[in-house]
Amino acid sequence: MLNVMLGGTFDPVHNGHLRMAVELHERLDGARLRLMPCHRPPHRDQPGADGVTRLGMLREAVADEPGLIVDPRELEQDRVSYTGETLQQLRSELGTETPLAMVVGTDAFNAFDQWQGWMQLPELAHIIVVNRPGFPLALPEPVATMLEKRRATDASELQYSANGLVLVMELPLLEIAATDVRSRAAAGRSIRYLVPDAVWRIVRDQGLYRPGTG
Repeated sequence: MLNVMLGGTFDPVHNGHLRMAVELHERLDGARLRLMPCHRPPHRDQPGADGVTRLGMLREAVADEPGLIVDPRELEQDRVSYTGETLQQLRSELGTETPLAMVVGTDAFNAFDQWQGWMQLPELAHIIVVNRPGFPLALPEPVATMLEKRRATDASELQYSANGLVLVMELPLLEIAATDVRSRAAAGRSIRYLVPDAVWRIVRDQGLYRPGTG
């Protein structure tokens, strides 16, 4: 079975994240989706909520959704999270023959050559590139060359090899951004129906993202 790593800050997890995860689970023939919140992202601002809180919100959000698994391993490391190190851990656990993939948005893939050890990542896992609204593919030459050499034409191809392919997928995504969710919460505006009700209650009850709350 294909294992898929879907990382992010999930600060907070919102319905856009979850809808994408469900779409991937279904389109990849029931692949196991590992939602993996990072501790300290190397290419983004530090999260607004602490790791324990983000992990708790994510677990509440997917509690009743089969096929979505919360993997806390990066939060358990008190340091910057690098994708290559995490993939190496997963590969050592799953073995060399199990299909493994990582998910990136088109915005991140456009800067993929800035990732640590990016050229070695396909040797550990397939790469699934998902459209992100407002960020069409505009690849630097080295990444464009990698895509040309490794591009898969169908999702089923990822099931028959352990790693090495790049699949570009167009998904019907919800245009929700965590930055907007945090801004609304900070201003005292409702975030209900942008996030699962369980997450909405946590943000409301703990006053998350309000000025002075950390």
